[in-house]
Amino acid sequence: MRSIHNEYLNHRFELPENPMRVVCLVSSATEVMDKLGLLDRVVGVSEYCDRYVDTTNIPVVGQYITADFEKIKELEPDLVLLTTGIQRKLSLKLAGEGVPIYNLNLPCSFAGMLENVALLGGLLNVLPEARELVSAMREQFSHLSKLHRLSDRPRVYVELWLGRHRRAVGGLSYINDLVELAGGSLVFGERAVGYFENDLDALPEERPDVYLFFHEPEFLVDGEELVHERGWDTDIPVIMSTVKMGENMIQDGPSLLDTSVWLHQKIKEELG
Repeated sequence: MRSIHNEYLNHRFELPENPMRVVCLVSSATEVMDKLGLLDRVVGVSEYCDRYVDTTNIPVVGQYITADFEKIKELEPDLVLLTTGIQRKLSLKLAGEGVPIYNLNLPCSFAGMLENVALLGGLLNVLPEARELVSAMREQFSHLSKLHRLSDRPRVYVELWLGRHRRAVGGLSYINDLVELAGGSLVFGERAVGYFENDLDALPEERPDVYLFFHEPEFLVDGEELVHERGWDTDIPVIMSTVKMGENMIQDGPSLLDTSVWLHQKIKEELG
């Protein structure tokens, strides 16, 4: 057994050398475990994990901010994975119940995503394999950076609709790297913040070339209608991002690289 300290929660627990029963309440970890060939170790998932991995035969034990504590305990997990930020309250409750919790940082860059892959590999005792995945992702990132290079980077305004909650994206988010990898430049990319509520009336002053809206099935939005309602320039093209794998701006797993390919193509189609 290994003694693991979750510094985010100041929570210490004992972890087997080779954890075989893992509950993933953060979909990026499920995606990474699938890439590492370790999906057979996953015994519980959130209801969002099946957007990226076939989890048909794995019990759903929670959402993003709620979970079925009894179901999780019944699974007798060696490890339960969550992220930081909005999952903190849920994490504290689970840790208080004696559940072995580890929080992977919500990354503020692509580099942070790679660190999470390596860290997860360490927790699962498959560090060499995780390092190989990190190298492969880094190489693909470098290749796409050259392939997606545009002579004049378009300014992309990204707005996330997380349920009914609207957020703009700043420079301390991996989404900034995603937009740059696709050949664009993030409006508000110079701001030292990850996510924030921006002044909608002031957005035209930022001179965006593209509006990009992300929404979820539970609360759909119409990007073109929002642009019209806000009095923004309707000649500027609108791109809609969904939870579909490879078109999802908020998924911080390996499929982010596929999303960059999709976004690059959409930008080229819209701007010619």
